[in-house]
Amino acid sequence: MSSILVKNVGLMLSGEVENPILEADSLVIADGLIQEVGSGLGAPQGATVIDAQGAAVTPGLIDSHCHVVLGDWTPRQQMMNFLDSSLHGGVTTSISAGEVHLPGRPKDALGAKCLAIVAAKSWAVVRPGGMKVLGGALILEKGLTEADIEECAQAGVKVIGEVGLGSVKEPAEAAEMVAWAKARGMTVMMHTGGTSIPGSSVVGAEQIIATGPSVASHINGGPTAVSLDEAKRIIDQTDIAIEIVQCGNMRRAAEVARYMDETKQWDRVIFGNDAPSGTGVVTLGILRNMALVASLGGVAPELTVAMASGNTAKLYGLNRGRIAAGLEADLVFMDTPIGSPGNDVLGALAEGDTPGISMILIDGKVVVKVSRNTPPAMRKAQVVS
Repeated sequence: MSSILVKNVGLMLSGEVENPILEADSLVIADGLIQEVGSGLGAPQGATVIDAQGAAVTPGLIDSHCHVVLGDWTPRQQMMNFLDSSLHGGVTTSISAGEVHLPGRPKDALGAKCLAIVAAKSWAVVRPGGMKVLGGALILEKGLTEADIEECAQAGVKVIGEVGLGSVKEPAEAAEMVAWAKARGMTVMMHTGGTSIPGSSVVGAEQIIATGPSVASHINGGPTAVSLDEAKRIIDQTDIAIEIVQCGNMRRAAEVARYMDETKQWDRVIFGNDAPSGTGVVTLGILRNMALVASLGGVAPELTVAMASGNTAKLYGLNRGRIAAGLEADLVFMDTPIGSPGNDVLGALAEGDTPGISMILIDGKVVVKVSRNTPPAMRKAQVVS
């Protein structure tokens, strides 16, 4: 049994809204899972030892909104290895919001179903740089039947991509398909805000409430946002997840974050990039969301870690995104960047600074020894034995 001891952790950030900072300075990993979290833990015989040297440890970050296609290539930006670059921004899991950028994407029912199944099966195997990708998000097209949804679910499709990006746009038609998907344990995203690509539509509170998705995708716009009043109506009249993205309206992101903080609904907020998009590929987008919401949205920085990890993991039923025994050991070692006024990673986030990452583990294996994209961290984790 391979094992790892992580010691000298300065801040153990759980990814859980209910208890965001753990009273712990060490953890033990065995066979890719967290086995124990505590203080002063000893190394099992033959264990590898990682010295955090006072840095913070967080769960691997989860990008709740990524427009992957097949493989680590984005046709929207004609860029290779964008997922590997996002991994260096602390993202250990990306979730597809629909493979809508595929050249010649089929827009009939059969083609949409086949694309989702192929993508889901492909991403179940492909791991760019080690990153886990929940891919194969079915785009709702006219003609899809309940049997089609059942076939997709049986084939491993777990997500309905942004409702509104396909030909199904009217709430009455979409709501029936959404109900079929939810009955099979699928998580349903829905486009929120103005049009983003040809074929998408303007979606506000009325359509969201009538359709009943699991997530109001990019409530701060993709890239054009609904009004704050519309956003509040979605928040107040539903219990669905509220997604804030990097490639959206920054003012609305801060306003929505502040409202969620005032109403103590931190557990409903999740973070995505909504990239690749016309805005580009934002490899540090989830870290930037955390800094934005902590500095301008008034949210305690330790809660932004949960918004970037545990909240999304729970929504999608993932056995990761939190630091607790029995969960997958996807971990990020981060700290205040050199030169920041913040004394630790929480102080840096409160200042609006992007943390520095010194090491990333996926399933207990070191996949990044030092981030090539973040600023250098003040305190750097290292393997010592």
